[in-house]
Amino acid sequence: MSVHPITHPAEFHQSRRFAETASGRIAYVERGAGPAALFVHGALLNGFQWRHQLAGLSSIRRVIAPDSLAMGYTEMKPGQALGMKAQAAMLLDFMDRLSLDRVDLVGNDSGGGAAQVLAAEHPDRIRTLTLTNCEVHDYDDSAPAFLRFRKALQAGLVARTLKEAVHDPNAGRRMYSNAYQNVAALPDEVFAVYAAPLVASQQRIEQFVEYIASTTSRDLVAIAPKLRALPVPVLVLWGTADEFFPLDRAHWLQRNLPRVEEVVEVPGAPLFWPEEQPALLDRKLSEFWSRHV
Repeated sequence: MSVHPITHPAEFHQSRRFAETASGRIAYVERGAGPAALFVHGALLNGFQWRHQLAGLSSIRRVIAPDSLAMGYTEMKPGQALGMKAQAAMLLDFMDRLSLDRVDLVGNDSGGGAAQVLAAEHPDRIRTLTLTNCEVHDYDDSAPAFLRFRKALQAGLVARTLKEAVHDPNAGRRMYSNAYQNVAALPDEVFAVYAAPLVASQQRIEQFVEYIASTTSRDLVAIAPKLRALPVPVLVLWGTADEFFPLDRAHWLQRNLPRVEEVVEVPGAPLFWPEEQPALLDRKLSEFWSRHV
């Protein structure tokens, strides 16, 4: 298998595969060989978020980046449930379809929430768990950033801006501005990769709206007892300038998960910092994984 880096959308699109699951056709891209590492993105993104890990970690892992239900280029089945529990069930099915016995699991944003559900329910399938800024237990979704986003979503502003972002990267920068530390530095083409599938049809727009509505704390509250007994090694890396998930969420994980080995604070970094600081993420993952071969 070729392990040349995926640094441009054309390479990403050409590399896309699909896995047939009970939830639908799950789009994914992979690079490398050896033990599998599964990277799970969050809202309004897709597997392209992890393009740097597909390049930087493929010498030590089979790096796999699927698109979540209702996100990216995945084609979910009509009537498919959403929420973190449903995403975790899809990921388990996806692992089975790819014959992945165990994985190093990495999640960001709502992908981190789904990763917690999957790890809690099936710890035997998880070698290690790495969580970056994400939903944690009974997180506060009444924070101003959540309220502003939901208001814009309900008013149709999010969909309109995403449609503009397909052709206008400046619209994309407005859409994603509070999730990146330096959104101006992102390549113009990134925003079309993220936005285009979300607004490809009215049905797709309705799906991402339902994704947001279905991502609530109930799935994490339900698994809290299992998380507190989780036998899996855990690494936590947290941007300190996240308007959605503040730093105290990282310390909740440290207090409640028995095998948290390290909490790394990333100064001044907001929600999607892993895309902006890939060298840091790659280094910490390499160190962490080397302890759990």
